Amino acid sequence: MWKQVNEDFWKENRESKVDQVNEIVSDIIEMVREKGDQALIELAKKFDKVDLERVAVTREEIEEAYEKVSPELVEELENAAYNIQRFHEMQKPAGMWLTEVEPGVTLGVKSTPLERVGCYIPGGRASYPSTILMTVIPARVAGVDEVICCTPAPPNPLTLVAADIAGADEIYLTGGAQAIAAMALGTESIEPVQKIVGPGNVFVTSAKMMLRNRVEIDFPAGPSEIGVLADSTAVPEFLASDLIAQAEHDPSSACLLVTTDPDLPDVVWEHMERMIEKAPRKEIIEKALVNSGYIIATDMDLAIEIMNGIAPEHLSLQVSDPLDVLSKVRNGGSIFVGPYTPVAAGDYASGTNHVLPTAGHAATCSGLNVAHFMKTSTVQYLTKEGLASIGHTIQSLATAEGLHAHCESVRVRGTDDEEQ
Repeated sequence: MWKQVNEDFWKENRESKVDQVNEIVSDIIEMVREKGDQALIELAKKFDKVDLERVAVTREEIEEAYEKVSPELVEELENAAYNIQRFHEMQKPAGMWLTEVEPGVTLGVKSTPLERVGCYIPGGRASYPSTILMTVIPARVAGVDEVICCTPAPPNPLTLVAADIAGADEIYLTGGAQAIAAMALGTESIEPVQKIVGPGNVFVTSAKMMLRNRVEIDFPAGPSEIGVLADSTAVPEFLASDLIAQAEHDPSSACLLVTTDPDLPDVVWEHMERMIEKAPRKEIIEKALVNSGYIIATDMDLAIEIMNGIAPEHLSLQVSDPLDVLSKVRNGGSIFVGPYTPVAAGDYASGTNHVLPTAGHAATCSGLNVAHFMKTSTVQYLTKEGLASIGHTIQSLATAEGLHAHCESVRVRGTDDEEQ
C-alpha cells in the first residue's frame, strides 16, 4: 500500500479523479437549474438517505441544536472562533487610502466587501463545524452583508451551533454538487450568491469549476492532501500521525512524503500500520493511501524542488533547519513548521484558515483569507493642475492609439499648456 512514487504519479492521480466525475456533476447542475428546491430534496433522498420537507434551517432548529451540544464543546468552538477572528482581523485591508503622488494627482485604493457569499460545509462521511468557522468568520471580518451556508442533511447539531457562533445569516440542508449549483443558480429558497467558498470532495470541486461562468469561487479546494518534507532528524511517529490524519478525510485524499533519508519511509510505514489498525476510519484511510506514497531525493535542494512542483495543500516541514527550508519553499497552501506543529493545529485552533487550494493550485492561489471576500477599486483624484501635469502624456498616447475622443476629453477641460 505504501509505495515509492514520482511527481508524475501524484499529478496524474489527481487529474484522473476530476475527469471521472464531470459528467455526473453536469447532470446534477442541470437538474438543479430545471427543478430548483425539488431537485435538492430528491438528491438529498438519493445521496444522503434523508427525507426533507424544506431545505432552509429555522431558528428553532438552531436553538434545539444548542440543547444537544455540551456547554464545554460550545466553549471550545468559541475559543477556536476567537483565534480565527483574531488572525483574520490582522489581514483586513484599510477601507480606503489616498496618496498625493505629485501636486494635484492623488491615487489610492478603495476596498469594498462583497454583498452575498455562500459557504460550502462538507458533510457526508464527516461533519465539519470547523469549516463553518473558517469560512463565515473571514467573511464577517471583511464586512460581507449576507453569509449563507450549505451543508448536507441531516445536520450535525454542532455544525448548526458553529454556524450561529460564526454569524451565518442562512443555513440550508443541501450538499455535494447540488449545493454549489443552488448557490450559483438560485432556487425558490436560496437566492444566488456572488461568490462560493469552502472545501469539498471531487464532486463539489468539479461543480465549482464548472459554474465559474455564473459565480466567483475561491479556488479548487478538495479532496484534502498533505506533503511532508523530512530529513533524518524527523520523528517517524509524528510524520505517520500527520499522514494518517489527512488520509482519514476522504478516500480521494492523498499523502506524500518527500525525504532525503532513504530509510525513513519504511520506519514511517511501520508506525502508520499500527495507527491504521486502531483507526475508526480505517477503510477510508486505506483507500486514500492508494493515492499516496513517498519520494526519495538525493539532497534537500532537490527535495524542495520536488515539493514546489507538487504544491501541496498542506506542507509539513520536518527538517533540521526548518526556517532555512521555509525560505526556499515557494508553493504550499498552509505550511506547518517543526515537529510540534501538527496540521491539525491549523485545521482547528491556531487561527489560520484550513480552506486551502488543492491539486497543485497552491502554486498560483492563496488559501482562504479576508481578501477573498472583498474587491478593490483603484481611485484617482486630479485637480486642474494635476491633469495639466500629465495631460500631454495622455494626449500623446491616445493619439498614437487613434483614439481622438480620449484626447478631446483632456482638451475640453482646458488644461492644455502653451505647447499644446
